[in-house]
Amino acid sequence: MENELPKHYKSIRNRYEEYGRALSELGKTIKESGPIDDKTAHLIQLGGAAAIRSEGGVHSHTRRALEAGASSDEVYHSVLLLTSVIGFPNVAAAISWIDDIVDE
Repeated sequence: MENELPKHYKSIRNRYEEYGRALSELGKTIKESGPIDDKTAHLIQLGGAAAIRSEGGVHSHTRRALEAGASSDEVYHSVLLLTSVIGFPNVAAAISWIDDIVDE
């Protein structure tokens, strides 16, 4: 997974080691503190990434959701459900980024 992290993100973690550790621990702590399974968590995070038009976030959480057992239909549906919330242009962009991963 480390190799899949964006170069800029790795650079920040390396320059600010304590900050990088805190970021990693925060994500781990949040996931472990609630009842939501990994697959659902990544689908939720995918929706958040789509909402802010984060191509890297959509790529990452698509990949992670699939690895956690989500089907490609579930991944696409989780973004299509956002149409009335974030608008068609944002959904269309997210679908193109999901395609990047699903079509690999």
